[in-house]
Formats: sequence, structure tokens, C-alpha cells
Amino acid sequence: MLLAEHGLDAEGVYTSKDPQQLDRITTYFEEIDAQAGRPARYVPRSVQIDLEGGVIGKLKSGPRGSLFPPDSWVHADSGAANNWGKGHYTEGAELVEKLMDLIRKQSEKCDALQGFQLIHSLGGGTGSGLGTLLLSKLREEEPDRMLATFSVMPSPLVSETVVEPYNAILSIHQLTENSDLTVCMDNEALHNINVKNLKIQHPEFSDLNKVIAQVMCGVSTSLRFPGQLNGDLRKLGMNLVPFPRLHYLLPSYAPLVSEATNAYQEVEIAVQQLQTKNSQSFVDWIPDNVSITLCAVPPVGRKQAGVSLSNTTAIQELFRRVSNLYSAMFKRKAFLHWYTQEGMDEMEFQEGS
Repeated sequence: MLLAEHGLDAEGVYTSKDPQQLDRITTYFEEIDAQAGRPARYVPRSVQIDLEGGVIGKLKSGPRGSLFPPDSWVHADSGAANNWGKGHYTEGAELVEKLMDLIRKQSEKCDALQGFQLIHSLGGGTGSGLGTLLLSKLREEEPDRMLATFSVMPSPLVSETVVEPYNAILSIHQLTENSDLTVCMDNEALHNINVKNLKIQHPEFSDLNKVIAQVMCGVSTSLRFPGQLNGDLRKLGMNLVPFPRLHYLLPSYAPLVSEATNAYQEVEIAVQQLQTKNSQSFVDWIPDNVSITLCAVPPVGRKQAGVSLSNTTAIQELFRRVSNLYSAMFKRKAFLHWYTQEGMDEMEFQEGS
């Protein structure tokens, strides 16, 4: 989806003619000069990580595997076994320095490094355990850079393992301390969107990931394209995070059906009406509590679309659901031995709750 928005094919070669697509393409891509008969192309500024080699092998042999530099793939062999402790303390800890070296090399290629984005799931062992370990290492090494995460929250509706609540709560404790912005993707909401809105009765992970990709592309639009009012990671933080620990954001995505030419004034009017109609829902000690960013380049396949990021108390429902599942298991010490075998202490579970 990101490739299509910038006019790139599966190999990273630019095939379009819109100059706006190349204006800020280096935000997420690095240009590689033509060589040995191969045309100039763009490769992602990213590192792909998994503690299970089979997952990385499948991606590398897939249709977009050749897009990424060979040294940007990192994996272990044993896997994390859906265990936060393995990802954070044992298997992941053995791999983290190699990861940091790769990230340093990527950072050195940037002209003006603004921050880092981590995309991970909180239900498994790698995304939760190694993901939060990597986040803490980045915080130590780059304390003045923005650390933003797109974190997928687990749900029994879309569950692969019974210990997902453990992994999620242990991760949230780390995210609260080390992340600057955390965009929460709820698997339950994603499942319901696919069933009720998109009419997919039995959605697969690829269906859920497509919705996630749409939201992520929308959030990063103002970083990648010119527009009337452009934001960045730090501006998002300034506008959305009133206190350091309250940095969990709820995303919304919707097509906009209006075809009016003066789009910015329309959006401003719509937001004013929203604030006036729901004034009791906004705190009075933040006077300008809605910020708008517009971009001139629409998503692929649409004329207009909108993404909203909200720092709202409504997110407590998501945390309460995961916390209740966590507490139900922890009070019986169920499955706890799999974590203590990795060197974890029961106190960490008490702190996480």
C-alpha cells in the first residue's frame, strides 16, 4: 500500500509521473542508484525482526522479499514460543545488540533523524518481549528522539494462544515507560470491522492487516507528502499527549464522500460543529483540543479519506478487557511457570497489573 502511494512497483522502481510522490519519499525509503543494468530504485528504511526463522524465510521468498536489503532481515532459530520472557530476557536478549547495530547503520544514513517507529503485536512473544526490549534500548541510546509504536492488542476473537493477556499487560507496562506515542490497534475492533463493515464473514490475518495498513498510511501521510498543513511525529505528540504516560491513541479511518474543492474549510467547519455539539465530552482545560493536518495526495483507490487519532478515556475499555483476562489467570498462577523458567520473577507480574 505504501509502495502504491509513492508510485513504486514491487521491486521499488518508480513507475509513476506525479512529482509529489517523490517529494518526501526519503522519509521511509532510501534511493539506490542504478547498477549492473538494474534501474534506480527505492528500498525501505526498515529492519524486519522475528525470533522464528521460518517466518522471515516466508517473507523473503514472497512477492516483496527482494524489495528489502538482504542485511535488514534478522531472526533467531528457536522462536519465542509466545512467551514474553523469551523475547525480553533470553532469546531476544541474545539478538538485541545485533539489531541495534543495524538500526544505527540505518540512522546514520538519515539527513535529519526525527525518531523511530515500531510495528508489533502484543499477543506473541517476539513483538511483545523483544519489541519492548528494543524500545528500551532505543530510549537509552536515543533519548532525544521520538519513539512511536503501532501496537496490535490481542483479543479472544482473534487468538492464537491462551497467554496473550500476560504478554500484552507486561508489554503495556514497558510501553508506558518508554514510548512517546502508541497507536493502539485492537484485534477485536479489526475483526468486527471486517465482519460488519466489509462483509467478510471469516476474516483472516491478511484482512485485518489491510485495515491496519490503511490507518498507518493515513497517520504517516503528512510526513510523506506536501499539504496545506503538515505535521510530524513531534507535533503529533505536542498536540495529543498532555502528560508523558498518557500517550495511548485510538485511531479511526473513514472515506470522506465530499467532493468540494475547498476541502480545508470544509474540514475546519466539520470539526467546529463536532466540538460545539459534543462540548461536554472535551476537557475545558485544553482550549484548542482538535488539530487538523491536510495532505494533497489521496490514498490509492480513493479520492479522499480521513484518519483520526484521539487521546480519549474511551481506551480504558480496551485496557479493562485485557486486564480482566490477565487477572483471571494470574490470581490462579495459571501458566506462570513458563515465564519463571525464563528467569522472570512473580513481582514483574504484580507490577504489570
